Amino acid sequence: MTLSQEPRTEPQGSTGDNAGGARGVAQGRGLFDREILLQALNGSFKKLDPRIQVRNPVMFVVLIGTIITFIESISHPSIFSWSVTVWLFLTVMFANFAEAVAEGRGKAQADALRRLRSDTDARIVKDDGTEARIQASQLRQGDCVVCEAGDVIPSDGEIIEGVASVDESAITGESAPVIRESGGDRSAVTGGTKVLSDRIMVRITAEPGHTFLDRMIKLVEGASRQKTPNEIALTILLAALTIVFLPVVVVLEPFGHFAGTSVSVVVLIALLVCLIPTTIGALLSAIGIAGMDRLVQRNVLAMSGRAVEAAGDVQTLLLDKTGTITLGNRMASSFYPVPGHTEAEVADTAQLSSLADETPEGRSIVVLAKERFDLRGREVGDDHAFVPFTAQTRMSGLDIDGHRIRKGASDSVKRWVQEQGGSIPNELDEIVARVSRAGSTPLVVADGPEIIGVIELKDVVKQGIRERFDDMRAMGIRTVMITGDNPLTAAAIAQEAGVDDFLAEATPEAKMDLIKAEQQGGKLVAMTGDGTNDAPALAQADVGVAMNTGTNAAKEAGNMVDLDSNPTKLIDIVQIGKELLITRGALTTFSIANDVAKYFAIVPALFVASYPQLKVLNIMKLHSPQSAVLSAVIFNALVIIALIPLALKGVKFRPQGATSILRRNVLLYGVGGVIVPFVFIKLIDLILTATGAF
Repeated sequence: MTLSQEPRTEPQGSTGDNAGGARGVAQGRGLFDREILLQALNGSFKKLDPRIQVRNPVMFVVLIGTIITFIESISHPSIFSWSVTVWLFLTVMFANFAEAVAEGRGKAQADALRRLRSDTDARIVKDDGTEARIQASQLRQGDCVVCEAGDVIPSDGEIIEGVASVDESAITGESAPVIRESGGDRSAVTGGTKVLSDRIMVRITAEPGHTFLDRMIKLVEGASRQKTPNEIALTILLAALTIVFLPVVVVLEPFGHFAGTSVSVVVLIALLVCLIPTTIGALLSAIGIAGMDRLVQRNVLAMSGRAVEAAGDVQTLLLDKTGTITLGNRMASSFYPVPGHTEAEVADTAQLSSLADETPEGRSIVVLAKERFDLRGREVGDDHAFVPFTAQTRMSGLDIDGHRIRKGASDSVKRWVQEQGGSIPNELDEIVARVSRAGSTPLVVADGPEIIGVIELKDVVKQGIRERFDDMRAMGIRTVMITGDNPLTAAAIAQEAGVDDFLAEATPEAKMDLIKAEQQGGKLVAMTGDGTNDAPALAQADVGVAMNTGTNAAKEAGNMVDLDSNPTKLIDIVQIGKELLITRGALTTFSIANDVAKYFAIVPALFVASYPQLKVLNIMKLHSPQSAVLSAVIFNALVIIALIPLALKGVKFRPQGATSILRRNVLLYGVGGVIVPFVFIKLIDLILTATGAF
């Protein structure tokens, strides 16, 4: 019999190749998809409904002003008044369009998810143990159904009997099947996924219309989106600025009479629209919707916009060691011989003991021996017996040709060797202690009564994770590693990974205490989890990211769900949250800075006839009062369209301190927000003058 030394690997999932999955939907649409643009254009007209417009005080004022200038243009028609009216109307439409585009991307994803729903049959188990077929829509919470290979799971539930391979690509976009089984943290199943093998019994945990897929549709569609506290505060600020400018503009009319200058209603409304923060008012809603959309593109569902904002303000990150900081399984890294033996002998014996070991650790021993000493497939013949690992013996190995080869925990192998009549080398305990102090796991290898050496199993820290933690530190975020390891092992891994602190031998109570302590210090805390024992901590954390592979309790407790079940996604979530906050702040700064240029364009134009001294403020040398006003109005409308891509994509986040970010935004969007209007208002004025209309 020939055994190959090549390890068997699990099938790797795609990264979004399945177009039916949520990720495939999110990434399949470009920023300006033709279908989305057409729907957004139609939606822009629907949003002219005053009941919708009144939700945005700034744009509602612009709409009212447009109606007034429209009436004025009918009463006193002129090219100037009609031009202003048209561009004010376009300002409202551009604002509606920005919001509709952002919503359209979510609706496109929701439509694709909605197509995943189908009213399938369900095999319900009655009280007497018999089965009956009913429609999935008739299932109620607590019902039990049976699913076999080829069946679509009819609704969300929890496996209470059996184990099966399940295709979840319809939800996650990943092609690799996952194992779901009863009695553990991987017992939750999602309606719409497909059983690939075996037979399971599922207890339904959701009422019709309230499944995970239903919630996904509502969330990405934006139907349940509420304004966040920061968004509400900014809306109030924008409304206050609008109210402040209203009396300022109104008193200009009697002031004009006093100065001997007639100021038309059209000009006054144009001035009001240009001075109030229309740019950020038009884009504010789109920024919030786009922030949640960017999370969906990363296959993360946020249950509220509040959670996205909180992610941007997080100051403490709690990260599981296994699967987040490390690769998830301890891998063989070194062979240490005892006196009288060589490293090659340890590798050879260790490899033989691991030929039938299908655990990741066992396969890594086979691979390391092959890489270090070119030990490949070998003939073991028929006279052999593999010895599986058991919790009682804590060893595994191979009996062949009179040799009894074992590998396992130090105490277990030492006891077994003594039972075989062998002795323990004095140097063994020193090697085992040295490996343990390094944060690794020692496995002792023996051939019958003779100990050959030690295998070091090491938690492999993910490549690039230290640099990511350095970035977090530069942002002022404290990283804490959570692990069940002993403090000695935890300290070694924490030092290698570069985290700021660690919590060893972590229990649910310890996690809760740590989160509460951080929050009492005024910090926002984020963490990930997948088990029922993580639910209390997920609920307590300001940002709780539950893994989709986890239990229903964990998903209900968290305010985000990661469909990929990738714990490192928490770092990306924090980055997206910061991008949302930075984008909102940057465009608010840009919008307010714009008013400076508009002031220099319109105010001199209003009163230069009565007060020639105001010519000194006409630093752009605009052609005429009418062209100055109209140029400002046109720029005010066009800048909204120009900034839609930035609102949807977000201002790119760079890992920097808060002071550096503030300085950069003030220079780029504050100073830039003053300079850009001067350039383009002058350019528009030159174009208007060239037409000969003004």
